[in-house]
Amino acid sequence: MIQSLRLRLAIIGIVLLVSVFLLYPSFGPVPTFWAKYLPDSPIRLGLDLRGGLHLILEVQADKAVEAVLDQTVSEASAMMKEEKIRYTDVQRSSPSSLTVLLKDADQAALFDQKILEKLHNFKKISAGPSENGFEIQLQLDPKAAESIRYKAVRQAVDTIRNRVDALGVAEPDVVIHGTDRIIVQLPGLTEDLNRAIDIIKQTARLEFKLVDEKGDLNAAIKGDVPPGSEILNKVDRNPATGIVTRTPYLVRKQLLMTGDVLTDARVQPDQMGRMIITMDFNRTGARQFERITGDHVREKLAIILDNRVYSAPVIKDRISGGSAIIEGMFSPEEAHDLALVLRAGSLPAPVKILENRTVGPSLGADSIRLGRNAIALGLLLVVIGMAVYYRWSGVVADVALIMNLLLIFAIMVLPGLRATLTLPGLAGVALTMGMAIDANVLIFERVREELRTGKSAKVALENGYAKAFSVIIDSNLTTILSALPLIQFGTGPIKGFAVTLCIGLIVSMFTALFVTRAIFDYSFQMKRIKTLSI
Repeated sequence: MIQSLRLRLAIIGIVLLVSVFLLYPSFGPVPTFWAKYLPDSPIRLGLDLRGGLHLILEVQADKAVEAVLDQTVSEASAMMKEEKIRYTDVQRSSPSSLTVLLKDADQAALFDQKILEKLHNFKKISAGPSENGFEIQLQLDPKAAESIRYKAVRQAVDTIRNRVDALGVAEPDVVIHGTDRIIVQLPGLTEDLNRAIDIIKQTARLEFKLVDEKGDLNAAIKGDVPPGSEILNKVDRNPATGIVTRTPYLVRKQLLMTGDVLTDARVQPDQMGRMIITMDFNRTGARQFERITGDHVREKLAIILDNRVYSAPVIKDRISGGSAIIEGMFSPEEAHDLALVLRAGSLPAPVKILENRTVGPSLGADSIRLGRNAIALGLLLVVIGMAVYYRWSGVVADVALIMNLLLIFAIMVLPGLRATLTLPGLAGVALTMGMAIDANVLIFERVREELRTGKSAKVALENGYAKAFSVIIDSNLTTILSALPLIQFGTGPIKGFAVTLCIGLIVSMFTALFVTRAIFDYSFQMKRIKTLSI
């Protein structure tokens, strides 16, 4: 304990001034100079107090594994062409395996030497002659597959957070829950909810594939789809009439390139005034796009987003420079939303909405009002009870309790912490007030015991604080330790309760042991009191 009374009073005064300084933006508009140079963040209100959107999403991580295999099919095909290995086909035969069909057995050794060693996460599980040549089965390493799933969920969190930030939602909360679920909370979002949901859940997986011009589209529509191809639709909606038309395309399944290599996507009008989306690739993407367009001149390249064909232009020549465009009958809002999700990045796997809950702002306002009234009533009852039962000493405890409440909210708006106040958080504040006053009760009862033995007021006070100190520290620390797992693994309201509880307990130790003791010492040293009203 700091012995200098003046230093202790100075510390208390500084803490109070800083608390008022931090909380001022929460109670009124701040001047221009304040917003420019000083912290001006109000208390963050959770979804249950402010209203907004609450989503629980499930990441279908197995689709990310399949996407990696599809990309490997394209890479293996390109490498075999480069190494002049004669092959018939490469395709994904199961969610975690590939089938490579070589022209003859003489190519197998060359494949093992030139290609297999570059496919680090794959191992050969079988090889032998087949009806059409020599067949090799490759299996993805289970540890690599698990790593892909793990990264898919983490990448999905980052992607969704980028999209939410682009929407302009203040103080969003996007966290992982369990192994494959994501909780998204958007406080304050009460309009355009469907648009926000569509942008969040859109996979935005951009793919480049060749149109199968040798296959019979009409036969494929009737059900006779050639092996290695699929039917995808181009969907156009006339902005003026709202009429939707669907144009089927027979597209090869082989993936040539994905949108992972995008660096930018922006909207601009073409010569006809229609909205188009211009895309820029990074170095790797630019090289891939140049190679693809060079290898497939006079063929149609389908630009596909989430299994929907947006355009299928004929490649007239090798395209260098690292740019491409997406054409379609977009409205300005559709074009901007599409560019937004492309800039934010594609989701590595589709997400499924498990829970969609909207909290209205009026419900949040009612919760704030009821919570505020409950805290005020609880505080009033405690203040009156302490003053009646412990007299002047109870008043000292009441002063510390009010300071305790002020410090809790001040810490919650610290720039480095920025904790969120939820409805259970308000319950945590109310609980903390009871536990804070309980510390003073322990001290005062110890002081009473010392006074009954005939000790002087000053000695009784010193012994009371000394004997209660370890009990207060132990009880508060054990409660904090039990709340830490809730902060680490809890989400939303549970985490909000644990955060306010921990902050309140730490603050209560400061007010009960430091602030009240400084007030009593001031009374003994400056006011020269001889007796203690307790």
